[in-house]
Formats: sequence, C-alpha cells, structure tokens
Amino acid sequence: MTAPRPTAEREAVVVTGMSVTTAFGRGTGALREALAAGKPAFGEVTRFDVSRRRAKRAAHLPGAPVLVDELTDLLAQAAGQAGLDAEAVGGTPLLFARHSDPSWPRQPQERQADCHAAATGSTLAARAGLRDARRTYTNACVAASTALADAAALIASGREERVAVAAGYLVDEDVFSLFDAGRALADDGALRSFSAGRRGLLLGDGMGAVILESASAAERRGALPLAGLLGWGRAGDAYHVCQPHPEGLGMARALSAAMARADRAPEEVDYLNAHGTGTSYNDSAEAAAIHRAFGAYAPELPVSSTKSLTGHTLEASGIVEFAVSVLVLQEGLLPVNAGYTGQDPACRLNLVTDAPRSLKARTVVSLNAAFGGANTALVLGAV
Repeated sequence: MTAPRPTAEREAVVVTGMSVTTAFGRGTGALREALAAGKPAFGEVTRFDVSRRRAKRAAHLPGAPVLVDELTDLLAQAAGQAGLDAEAVGGTPLLFARHSDPSWPRQPQERQADCHAAATGSTLAARAGLRDARRTYTNACVAASTALADAAALIASGREERVAVAAGYLVDEDVFSLFDAGRALADDGALRSFSAGRRGLLLGDGMGAVILESASAAERRGALPLAGLLGWGRAGDAYHVCQPHPEGLGMARALSAAMARADRAPEEVDYLNAHGTGTSYNDSAEAAAIHRAFGAYAPELPVSSTKSLTGHTLEASGIVEFAVSVLVLQEGLLPVNAGYTGQDPACRLNLVTDAPRSLKARTVVSLNAAFGGANTALVLGAV
C-alpha cells in the first residue's frame, strides 16, 4: 500500500469484474434475466420450519448452500471477467461484508473453523488466492455498500491499485424468527416498497463479488470497464437504533455527499435504486430523503427498490443492488418496483411500477440504510 494522493490527483475508479447470486439463480446472467422479467423470487420457505411463524415466505435458493463456497466461486468469476491472472489476484486485497452462515453448525468439525464468522474473511481470501482480507464489515444493511465505498477510497487515493469486495447473506432461521417476532416480515407474502398497504419486508439470499480498480490500471491491462464508481457518501443520523430519522436526514446527507464527490447535479441522475424495505418507517423516511437531496427534481427521478424482487439480503444488499445498478447502465432497463398497489401520500415518488421501464441511463445512484442510523450512497456511471 502506498501513501495517499492529493485530492486533485485522485484516481478514477472503475468496475472490471462482477458476479452475483440471488434466489433467481447463480451468476449475473440469472439476475439480468430476472430484472427484465420483473417477477419476484418469493416462495414458501423450505430451508427451515416456519409452521409456527406469521410469515411463511422468503426468496432463497434450493438446498443448503455454504456461504464460503458460494463466495469463493463468485470471486473466481469476478476475477475471470476482470481478466486477472494469478499474480494480479495475489496482489489484491479483500474487503468482506457478511452475516452469519447458517451452514456452520452442519459442517464437519474440520470445516467449522473456516465457516465461522471470525475466520471467513481470511479463509475466503486464501481460497480465492487474494493477498489478504483487510477488513470484515458487519454493520447491517450498509455493510456491503460501505465496503465498496472504502474500496473506492483506497483506489482513488492511490493506496491500492485494485480491491476485491465480496458480501453474502443466506436466509437463516434465527433472523427470520427475530424479524417475524418483531412484526417486521410481510405476512401477506409480498414486499411492497413505498406502496400503500405495505406490510413489511421479506428476506432473500444474496451474495456477490466485485473487482474495483483504478481506471489507469485497467487501461494498462487492456481491461474493459463495466461501469465507473463515480462517487460515494456516508452519513449517520443517530436517531434511533432501528428507525431512520423520519425526515431522512442521514440518507439525504449521504446522497448529497455522493453526488458532490461524483460532480453530478441532481438532474443528471437518471435512476435511483432505493433501499425500499417495504416497512412503514424506512420507506417514508427514504422518500423524504430523496426529496431533500434532489429538491425540485425529485418528482421526476425514476425510483424503484429491487428488494421487491430479490428480498432483503441484509449485509449483502449493497453489493446485490450495486450489481443491479451496473446492469441498469448496461441494459437500458429500469427494474420494476414490484408489488405496488397504490400511492402512499408519505411516499410521493416517480416509481417504476407495473413493468420494467426502458431508459438509457448514464448516471445511477444506489442507496442503503441500516439499523443504528448508518447510511451509504453510491453513484455509478456508464463507460
């Protein structure tokens, strides 16, 4: 790692590799097809017994996937897409965002240490051939987006030429039971972001790996960037341990900081991928934040939450929705805000309803918020 560069000499950051898995299937192609179809991935939970729970549905893969195995494959796919050889991979650090792995108790004793939360980052780095696992993030639903922002900052400042980011969450019985007991899960089986009559969130499997690097390094290698990571912003509101500030103050500050770093005016943003959990408090606060940050342009800005399709992937939300944002830039198709039944007066937004919307976007924003008042926004640009 080298000394940081002066602000005026900051490196541009690009995405050169990406792979993601959701309940729609393994690999970015499955997500691309699902976004075009616009149909949610929710189904009856079969991974554990929900017969005594209010809610019965989630978006999860069949069988019993193992987080470290899935992420090892995703990192290999992302590095392959980036065109990295073993030497380049070996010089790349890992930033890792995670939740607990529900497969851990089922593993043979010799594998349990590798799957334990305290060891997974170093295990993953070693298995993927990466230099080291520099940081592990567990700060709830902004964990992955914070890791992406930190990776971009390391590259922009010249401290690192390239950084791998991985994140994962698999729907597990403990979180499902906790959220169900707290009446946070939608008992009608649908996640209806920003909609009148929304009844809560639904959980979803989500895992992803991204290779970020400096634009100059990518150019030297002849690598073709998928997108640019133009700006990032983080802010805390410290309002409540599990509720955002009702006026969306922290989210608005994160949005404004990210757009300022990206040197983008509000009206230059073509689409916002919202956090949109389908809960009463989050969605109204997020709508307020969008109006605060985007001002007069807010009623025109296209918005949707792809949690309405994938489910809430907790610590992996930021990387799944980052991948969605890259696909929006590549495909020219805005994902639908599924499950919408009508306008909530507290959520007056230009939502993408009924079906995906064609739009050749050049600048996209992804926003995440978390328990504890943490908020992260990322600005991506077409290349």
